[in-house]
Amino acid sequence: MLSRTSIAIVGGGLSGLYAAYLLEQEGIDYVLLDAQDRSGGRLLAADHQGARVDLGATWFWPEIQAEPWALVQALQLPTFRQPEAGDFLIDASPHMAPRRISAGTQESTASMRMAGGLAALADALRARLPSARLRLGHRVSAVHRLESGAVRIHAIGAQGPRELEAHQVLLALPPRLAVDSIAFAPPLPAALAKAWAACPTWMAPHAKYVALYPRPFWRAQGLSGAARSYAGPMAEIHDASPLQGAGALFGFIGIHASARRQLGEQALLAHCRQQMGRLFGAEALQPSAEWIKDWSQDAYTASAADTEGAGGHPTAPAMAAHEGPWQACLLGIGSEWSAQFPGYVAGAVDAATHGVQASLAAATLTKEQAGTAVKKETP
Repeated sequence: MLSRTSIAIVGGGLSGLYAAYLLEQEGIDYVLLDAQDRSGGRLLAADHQGARVDLGATWFWPEIQAEPWALVQALQLPTFRQPEAGDFLIDASPHMAPRRISAGTQESTASMRMAGGLAALADALRARLPSARLRLGHRVSAVHRLESGAVRIHAIGAQGPRELEAHQVLLALPPRLAVDSIAFAPPLPAALAKAWAACPTWMAPHAKYVALYPRPFWRAQGLSGAARSYAGPMAEIHDASPLQGAGALFGFIGIHASARRQLGEQALLAHCRQQMGRLFGAEALQPSAEWIKDWSQDAYTASAADTEGAGGHPTAPAMAAHEGPWQACLLGIGSEWSAQFPGYVAGAVDAATHGVQASLAAATLTKEQAGTAVKKETP
């Protein structure tokens, strides 16, 4: 089954959704394909009895990241500052009581959260897109540049193979994942493919533990909910409470991805719960709900190379080929392609903005060139 569009977006995370949102505003024909049966990518939340907590990206910083803040305001989404009041804990050893550090002043650059979690941003964008434009559960396996100049996208959906032809393709997924999971014909330029394959995917090696409680009880103890640990399994812990009602704590697990797989989720949950109890008291041992999101085991986020890396913020590779058959028709717009904020939420907005602008400029130039050619052929 073959269909046609002007622009195909591969990936339904924040960058893909925002690119679709921009194209929708411009009245440009597009189709968005995502391998998963949900949109949002690394913006992911868990729900329990009306409380919602982030399993993926958590913060953004309006003072230094203007574009996502402008988008949040345009969508009229409620936000709040990361809770910081109270003492900070240093966890040096499982055999010692944690050391309290005086709260002092709040961070000068505010870390902001979103009511309903950052996944609410993805939800709001998707709600503004026609459902006919979105093809969830469609895994793109190959992209071919045709002699006509069009690009044919091969995808596998629940109903079998699907084909889509477009003038341009926007890759709204991590560079490394694009190289690993999509067959390009003709092949990408060797230097470009190498740069994309070498670009780490932010969050891919990491795992988060989140515990939900009836109330943020640590605040009554004069604690902020923040801690650094040299004992583990979590190395860094923060208050993840929703804006109102329930309390929540989350931690980045400091155990390597391969060791997490060997340990297993249930054992890791128990270790994390015990650490919360050691730091914050007996009430922390009785969460209403708890989750582990191991991004290294998410096939739509992490490649094999990502699980071996340290997972730092990458250096952005080139977004496109500057010559050859893929020039002007294939652009990378995932967060890792952002020159300013690679890997961040702001990076997804930045890369999508620049990608759509470049795509529209290339389309305009192509039309102008075609018009010039017609004029030259006219007697």
